[in-house]
Amino acid sequence: MNTTPQHDDRIAKMTFASVYPHYISKVVGKGRTKEELHQIIQWLTGFDENKLQELIDEKVTFKTFFETAKLNPNAHLITGVICGYRIEDIENPLTQKVRYLDKLVDELAKGKKLEKIFRMA
Repeated sequence: MNTTPQHDDRIAKMTFASVYPHYISKVVGKGRTKEELHQIIQWLTGFDENKLQELIDEKVTFKTFFETAKLNPNAHLITGVICGYRIEDIENPLTQKVRYLDKLVDELAKGKKLEKIFRMA
């Protein structure tokens, strides 16, 4: 699926720190924990809590966030629709990575077990 260049540019320039509180609200509001959120972020990106806080404090963009990340080799197994886009069809690599994270947060909020969220090949 093609996203527009404007859409991709907007996502690249958005700061992780601006979205992170929404992730917390979403999962905690559905009975999950901030610690579980951190586990899925670490699974996807390799960032431990200290590194994650550093990136939040630095107000890095999603572009920098994912350039710094060591993406999980099983991330390509994240499929489905999020925000109206089929993840596996998104052509822009950065937009796809952001949607991977959105999908994992959504699955956590919907009550999916961590073992299922952490896809294994």
